[in-house]
Amino acid sequence: MANQQDPPSHGINDLTKQAQVVVVMVPLPAQGHLNQLLQLSRLILSHNIPVHYVGATTHNRQAKQRVHGWDPNAAANIHFHDIEIPPFHCPPPNPKAKIKFPSHLQPVFNASSQLTEPVSMLLRAFSCKARKVIVIHDSLMGSVIEEARFLSNAESYTFHSVSAFATSLYEWEREGMVIGENELFPRDTPSLEGCFSDEFADFVDCHYSKYQRFNTGCVYNTCKLVEPAYLDFLEKETIKEGIKHWALGPFNPVTIPESSKKQHFCLEWLDKQAKNTVIYVSFGTTTTFDDEQIKELAIGLRESKKKFIWVLRDGDKGDVFTGEGTRAELPKGYENSVDGIGLVVRDWAPQLEILAHPATGGFMSHCGWNSCMESISMGVPIAAWPMHSDQPRNTVLITEVLKIGIAVKDWARRDEIVTSKIVGSAVNRLMASTEGDEMRKRATEMGESVRGSVAEGGVSRMEMESFIAHITR
Repeated sequence: MANQQDPPSHGINDLTKQAQVVVVMVPLPAQGHLNQLLQLSRLILSHNIPVHYVGATTHNRQAKQRVHGWDPNAAANIHFHDIEIPPFHCPPPNPKAKIKFPSHLQPVFNASSQLTEPVSMLLRAFSCKARKVIVIHDSLMGSVIEEARFLSNAESYTFHSVSAFATSLYEWEREGMVIGENELFPRDTPSLEGCFSDEFADFVDCHYSKYQRFNTGCVYNTCKLVEPAYLDFLEKETIKEGIKHWALGPFNPVTIPESSKKQHFCLEWLDKQAKNTVIYVSFGTTTTFDDEQIKELAIGLRESKKKFIWVLRDGDKGDVFTGEGTRAELPKGYENSVDGIGLVVRDWAPQLEILAHPATGGFMSHCGWNSCMESISMGVPIAAWPMHSDQPRNTVLITEVLKIGIAVKDWARRDEIVTSKIVGSAVNRLMASTEGDEMRKRATEMGESVRGSVAEGGVSRMEMESFIAHITR
């Protein structure tokens, strides 16, 4: 384990015995970001390139503990550099907040600047031993890896944790353009109003825009079969700067190996259900509903009379291993009243395995990009309930561009409670209507194509091979 004064040495000394190229991953400390770069680490490692995953001790532990969809023992071959940073205090999630962005995590994002010096020392140490140092960093960690631009044998690549659609919109608007002026973007695509706290918007301005110009290329957890037009748009936008773009997704496994299947009780329950009869309900790791919204959702799911698995838990704290979360209150006798119909999961659930299960026919989701890609790759249509960040725009991509989902929550009415009637109607629309069946058919076909893209000769496999050839040239 490393401290701030000494660079983490794990994996440095035996570099000469390994490849001449070393990859260093630097994620933003939030679950959807940690997970995606850990999944990418697994893919790059399969090409016999040593991968070093760098973060605060607690966040590395979080990333490893929540591995799902692949054999956790495979992570043993990734070099984790656990950096001790000063304690940070995060308030509990606020379910009553007008803007649903997880502002309680802002102290964690701010504390990530404490990684700058140890990461710089680590990169310098690698630079002395390896022929080439490849840094793949979250788009919001540019300041932490700034040292890379001063090392002659280092290259940095920005990982965009959001869709190419959302990234394209951001770049288009950053140039002062209006959404409706480009036919690529549906005219009713929402602005970013209500998507972020003011403090996080300032954080993005500080850590994204300033450091983008130093990067060699951009990496996305998407597939050319899913977002071809938006990847082309991004390529054309940066052609003068010579910045390359690689769509390496899906990062998540597209088949679940037997060795990774720790039979969670919800998977045993799914085994007893008919094909495509269950809707999986989960709103990611940063969402905390208030009691009124929980009640409306609970009643709506029950009154839909459709089978469901509902993951009901508080949003993550800054350190997921400290303190007790609050236990959401359901209507009295609720779980007994849905016995045999619905399952309420109060803790971490194996999302990828649930989505891959034949009984799962729909996913009510916040539309975080990680969840979207997992659902797309498993061929499951989405009932979109966006909360913040890129999610309202991902909802447009899912419902209007790809046409593999419906909107549950109207973003224009985001300050209003989603009633049980709206919930029930959305569930039945997705799970028990001709329209829902057509979406499921499209989602199934897209899932088959995306899974095929990672096979020999597939577009994502070729894209990965192109990226590996580029970084090892």
